[in-house]
Amino acid sequence: MTRLTPLIIYTALSAALLLAACSGAKISVADEQLSRGEYFDAAKTYRKIYNKLSPRKQREQRADVAYKMAECHRLLGQDARAATAYQNALRYGYPDSSIILRLAQAQHGQGAYAKAIDSYEEYLRLFPGDNNASRQLSGARKAAELKKNRTRYVVRNATTFNSRRSDFAPMFNGETLYLSTTNEKVQGTARSEITGMKRSDIWMARKNEHGAWQRPEPVEGDLNSEWDEGICSFSPDGSTMYLTRAERNPSADTGTAIYTSSRQDAQWSAPVKFDITADTLSSYGHPAVSPSGEWLYFTSDMPGYGGKDLWRINLKERSGSLENLGEAINTPGDEMFPYMLTDSIMMFASDGHPGLGGLDIFRATLTPSGGWLVENMGSPINSESDDFGITYASPGREAGYFSSNRGDSRGYDHLYSFELPDLRILISGWVLDNDEEPVPNAIIRIVGNDGSNQKAYAKPDGSFSFQLQRGVNYVMLAGAKGHLNAKQQFTSDTAEEDAEYGIDFILASVTKPNILENIFYDFDKASLRPESRKALDELAAKLRDNPNITIEMASHTDRHGPEEYNISLSQRRAKSVVDYLTEAGIAPDRMRAQGYGKSTPKTVSKRIAREYPQFLEGQLLDETYVLTLPETDREIADQINRRTEFQVLTTDYQMY
Repeated sequence: MTRLTPLIIYTALSAALLLAACSGAKISVADEQLSRGEYFDAAKTYRKIYNKLSPRKQREQRADVAYKMAECHRLLGQDARAATAYQNALRYGYPDSSIILRLAQAQHGQGAYAKAIDSYEEYLRLFPGDNNASRQLSGARKAAELKKNRTRYVVRNATTFNSRRSDFAPMFNGETLYLSTTNEKVQGTARSEITGMKRSDIWMARKNEHGAWQRPEPVEGDLNSEWDEGICSFSPDGSTMYLTRAERNPSADTGTAIYTSSRQDAQWSAPVKFDITADTLSSYGHPAVSPSGEWLYFTSDMPGYGGKDLWRINLKERSGSLENLGEAINTPGDEMFPYMLTDSIMMFASDGHPGLGGLDIFRATLTPSGGWLVENMGSPINSESDDFGITYASPGREAGYFSSNRGDSRGYDHLYSFELPDLRILISGWVLDNDEEPVPNAIIRIVGNDGSNQKAYAKPDGSFSFQLQRGVNYVMLAGAKGHLNAKQQFTSDTAEEDAEYGIDFILASVTKPNILENIFYDFDKASLRPESRKALDELAAKLRDNPNITIEMASHTDRHGPEEYNISLSQRRAKSVVDYLTEAGIAPDRMRAQGYGKSTPKTVSKRIAREYPQFLEGQLLDETYVLTLPETDREIADQINRRTEFQVLTTDYQMY
């Protein structure tokens, strides 16, 4: 931010213009300009004086002038120039060691974090009890991490709204965006001695019939004047504007105050001062009306926790309701630009809380106990420059605009858009039968523990896709006519990044046998081997998911051995599977064990033909055919015939 606009920092303002007539670069002139808050002019005067002083003979004077020049640049938001001037002051022996803190803050503000850390540590060795410096050191140490671990926010320069001067503090009122600007066409013609620019006005921007933003234009009515106006907020019905105005008094230094303006017939009335207290020495600005219309939040330099604090006052019962927001919000630094996203979520700017440099934007959430939880919005919303004055297009959407002087060597502010894109978290896959053929038009339901309930149909090719939320436990169920239901459980990741997960459903057929893969027995025995448990546990789960079916559990052998022996062996093997499922909790009367020996050779399916292209789809792998094959293919055919499978017998078990 250009810490020069009186509506932004509103350091004490000067109204007297008599100093402009002073000629020559005199220290008394520069000091007077600085005391009156005329930082732009004061910096120029100090520069002229500094260049005339001898580096060898006038070291003390050079140190003093360099320090004052640095202070002007600091208040103008020109951290690089301020850091150079502070270093010059130190080089020439400036006597006050607190200048090291100012240097650290300037280095912090220009993103020179390593140098800032060194300067903060040097200062804290001299003043170990300075909690504010410790807090800022913490911010400098965290800044590099904040910049590296960028959030998902997308930030863009809002070029449609920006002029060649400063544009800042956007605020929505319905579909209209209001902003403060110092562009070439503002109403006040006088140049600000503080900024070197024209004084600010409030302008507005609207969308055309196609929904595209148009260039800003002055608000209609008597709102703007020759003075500085800006940084506004609105009553919930949009008919009353609260704004900041800085009027210049020719006989005294003045600060800023909050004013109100009413809207009638698209015209804004001349502002009327809104009295908060009887204190005429303090400044008040940056009004923010709560969505309920009950509270007015604002910034003031009234005695509090530090430089400028955030306060609030009840708009319905003002007497006795003035309240400082407390040390969770306010620091020894400056807290400014409040914006109430909801009645319990406040956005604000601060250079006192740990951040990336200069002013950062923070989100403060009111806790049930009445405290505030404060979070830095991180990069790219925040930068090493000044970032402030945020507004949201709507409370439920993470999108809007804010101000920043990033990337502008003059320190001019510009508007930037921000948006948090929706996470693209998908789960997709295929619904297939046991032959890995697509099951068209299958119904997939997905229920989350967040209360979500979705339903979709698989496409003709068996594919499906669902949108998910982060960190939710889901139960998915797929079913289709002529097939058993299949269930899957899934938990989406909590990571803030796009992701796509894959899950396939294999639906068992109701009308044909379904092979159980990975069922193993010891050689020439009926006992199940341990590696068979996974497939059998999955079958038990399938039977639980389809409680109304009964099945035949069949076992088959290859062509080798006597028929009577193979029948006996396969029967015992089928019974071993049924016994396992019974122990797993499946009712015995839902299953029938059947050993077929070598009497029912396998017919080659599409899946088998794909896996073993030497066999044609539809070919019966009986002994006559197998004996025509080469030896290696005979072994494969025998392996295919040795199988365990189940066939659905009925679908109405205990339904009546």
